[in-house]
Amino acid sequence: MNGHALKRLYPVLEALPQGLRERTLQQAQALAVPAGAVLFDERQPCQGFPFILDGGIRVSKAAANGRELPLYRVVPGESCIITSSCLLGHADYNARGVAEGPTTMVLLPRAMFDELLAQPAFRDFVFRQFAERMADLMQLIEEVAFRKLDQRLAGLLLGKGRILHATHQQLADELGSVREIVSRLLKGFAEQGLVKLGREQVEILDAAGLRKIAG
Repeated sequence: MNGHALKRLYPVLEALPQGLRERTLQQAQALAVPAGAVLFDERQPCQGFPFILDGGIRVSKAAANGRELPLYRVVPGESCIITSSCLLGHADYNARGVAEGPTTMVLLPRAMFDELLAQPAFRDFVFRQFAERMADLMQLIEEVAFRKLDQRLAGLLLGKGRILHATHQQLADELGSVREIVSRLLKGFAEQGLVKLGREQVEILDAAGLRKIAG
């Protein structure tokens, strides 16, 4: 395990007492998983607290009809608040986590996580991540509940650069919608001269027009 990389990405570990820090590094388990690997799923018990070294985790909520609503992504230096909440509440997962690419992580056992929570620095790290992620989730709830899908799609396109390389299904997944509806909206945008559609590609032609739709 690359302890130097772990401490560089998670400087909170340097704030731990030396003996505790050494035991943490000894007990943590290094894992490497391929892109698309399901790291956790709904109703599964939580095995430990992940520190991401490389790659990332896409966390989403799945519906019975197969649709998914992306909740957030976890990248190196961040923590997964659903994992934290499961560990704190001794509950099973209520969402799914999938490796977005080849991902390397270090898994901290549950008992070690509980011990580290007694340290103010680590406790502050966990709850600061909660606060930051909850703000993002509240924005997501607002968008899903109050903004029309065409507004959300326009906003999504504007945040991806002039040329976006993605399938209609990938865009639908990010919006928590279905491909057919997103394809219909994109066709409408193209007919208005806002975008140009290609194979797994969307080119923005009129950013001002999209901003007007996004509101």
